[in-house]
Amino acid sequence: MRFPDSNQPDAGIGPGLHGIGRSADGALALVPEGGRMLAQLCVDRRGTWLKLTDGARTVHVNGRPVKHMAMLRIGDAIYIDGRQALLLGVPRERDPLPAPGGEGGDARVLLRGVGGQYHGRSFTLDRPRLVGRGVECDIRIDDPAFPERHARIDVQQGQVVLRGINGAEPSQVNGEPAREAVLRTGDQIVFDAHHRFVVESPGRPSLVHDAMAPPLPDDIDLEHSDAPLRSPRPARNARRLPWLLLAAVLLAAALSAILLFGTPG
Repeated sequence: MRFPDSNQPDAGIGPGLHGIGRSADGALALVPEGGRMLAQLCVDRRGTWLKLTDGARTVHVNGRPVKHMAMLRIGDAIYIDGRQALLLGVPRERDPLPAPGGEGGDARVLLRGVGGQYHGRSFTLDRPRLVGRGVECDIRIDDPAFPERHARIDVQQGQVVLRGINGAEPSQVNGEPAREAVLRTGDQIVFDAHHRFVVESPGRPSLVHDAMAPPLPDDIDLEHSDAPLRSPRPARNARRLPWLLLAAVLLAAALSAILLFGTPG
């Protein structure tokens, strides 16, 4: 987690539940167990979830209001009562960019809009896609301050590539600034701070969620999560199993005895 409104360093989050509250200067921060929480993060094999508490008045994820719970993606911007937090992924080595040229579109790869002007729309990469203010751009950002031609996204030598045009300001890839990048399935790209897209494609290298932490629990109970937890729940159910089996055996024995000997009288 990154908290841009304060000077605190990025905070790593592993599997389990983590409270978000306020630091002494009023900025958002992770709070220790027992601290006053505005919201709670859950990390398990399903992904990362944001659960609200009664302490938060207004919560938005990527500009969209959240009432109770929301699933998060790497690169999402969370605003709680006007204060910001960013969900970042584990730093990864950047893949080397292929040499320019050799473009070959792939209709299976698409950019799906998840925020801003193009929310709910998709653009396939069967051909190069231009991002900018110009009328010739595929993803047109209608902002006078945005460049005519900002970036180009296409498939080169089998890789999805983002390249800035003519020294344009960096875009955001998974919450980090980048002018050029090889994109993977699940990567989130942000243009002009508001227009968000996620790369989707079957069969391509993906943003591995499990790399965020050591082995993740399969399921964490969000309904009874008043205190941060660090371990999964299934062990309790496993302890119940022998008692259930014993009860079933005794019941079967009782029924067999009734059938064999009948009832008295």
